Amino acid sequence: MKEFVSVQEAKEILKVLSLSGQKVLLPLQKALGYWTAGPIHAPMAVPSFDNSGMDGYAFAWADGGDSRQLAQVVQAGTFPDFALQPGTAVRIFTGAPVPKGADTIVQQEGVRVEGDRLFFDLDKLTQGMNLRRAGSQCEQGQLILPKGNRISPGTIGLLASLGVEQVSVFAAPQVSIILTGDEVVELGQALQPGQIYNANGPALLGYLSQLGIADVKVFQAKDDPHEVIRVIGEALASSEVLLLTGGISVGDFDFVKEGLSGNGVETLFYKVKQKPGKPLLAGVKGGKLIFALPGNPASVLTCFMQYVKPSLGHWMGNSAAWEQATKYPLATHWEKQVKLTLFLKARLVAGQVEVLSGQESFNLLSFGSADGLVEIGEDQQALKEGTLVSFYPW
Repeated sequence: MKEFVSVQEAKEILKVLSLSGQKVLLPLQKALGYWTAGPIHAPMAVPSFDNSGMDGYAFAWADGGDSRQLAQVVQAGTFPDFALQPGTAVRIFTGAPVPKGADTIVQQEGVRVEGDRLFFDLDKLTQGMNLRRAGSQCEQGQLILPKGNRISPGTIGLLASLGVEQVSVFAAPQVSIILTGDEVVELGQALQPGQIYNANGPALLGYLSQLGIADVKVFQAKDDPHEVIRVIGEALASSEVLLLTGGISVGDFDFVKEGLSGNGVETLFYKVKQKPGKPLLAGVKGGKLIFALPGNPASVLTCFMQYVKPSLGHWMGNSAAWEQATKYPLATHWEKQVKLTLFLKARLVAGQVEVLSGQESFNLLSFGSADGLVEIGEDQQALKEGTLVSFYPW
C-alpha cells in the first residue's frame, strides 16, 4: 500500500489496472452511451444504389445540348426497370434510384418545361451533379466505427442505416454505494439536532446516471465497526465497483478502512496530496474496484471526478478516459499557501477559467454555478492572470 501519494501517482496506479467490463450484445436502441467492444465494418454499401440528391430531372451528359424529351417519372421507393433512352430525361425525386444510362441530375429550379420538352443551360451545370453513387458513404466491409467509440445518437443513425440491429459493447459495471454516518438523514425526514441531509447519495447517483450507469444499489452503514464490516461484505458480494462515503479518516468513529481490510480488500493507496479529498482510499479485491471517498460532499465530487469517473470510463471501454482536462487561461491572479494540489470549483466565462468564491470543503453553494473543477498543481504557488490551467468539466 502507498500512503499520501501525489495526484499523478494516484492516477498512474489506477491507470495500469486492467479491470474492464465484459463484452455484451445490446439492441441498437439500448446501446446509447456505451463504448464499442470491437471494430464495426459495414455489412453493406450505402447507398446501395445510385440515387438522386435533388428533386429534378436525370439525363445523360454525353447526349449534349440544352434540351431533352421527357420520358418517365421515378419516385423514391420504386426501382426503374428501364434504361434511359438517348436524348431523353426522367422526372426524379430525392432518394429515388437513377435509371441506367443517366449520370447527371439538374434540380427542378434550374429548368423550363414546355409540354413534354425539358430546357436548361448546360453551361451552368456540371457532369455528375446531384448524383449520389452507390457506396459513396461507405463500401461493404469498410471500417465505420473503431473499437472504443462511444455510441451517440448520430452513430445509432449510422448503424441503423446499415441495417445493424445489435452492437457489441463493454458492459457497465454493477455499482453499489455505501453511505456511512449516524448523522446522515434521508431527504423528506425532519432533521434533528446534529443531523444532516444525505447529499452524497443523490450527487453520486446523478453523476453515475450521467455516465450511463443507472442500476445502482445503495446501502447505509451505522458508525459501528461490526456493522461496517457486514455491510461492506454484503455490498461486495453483488458489486463490481463499490463506492463508500465517509468513515475513511482517522476519527474515533471512522471504521471503513478496517472494514475493507476485514473483507479482504487490497489497498492500492490511501491519502492523496490534494484538497479537498485528501483521505481517499482506492483498493481492489479480485476483479472488483473499491473507492472509499471522504464524507464531505465537495470532497466526494472532487474524488469522483478525478479518479472514479475515469476508472469507470476505462471499465466501459473509453481508451481516452483519463484525458479529461482541457487547458484554459485563468481569468484572475491566484495564490495558494499549502503544498497540495487544489481542485477549485470554477466556471468558464468567455473562454477563461473563473475561480468561484466559497471554496471551503463544506460549502456547496458555488456548485450551483460551477461548470467543473480547475486544478492548481502541488508545486504551483502564484499563478498570474492568463496562466493556462487544467479544467475538468462535469
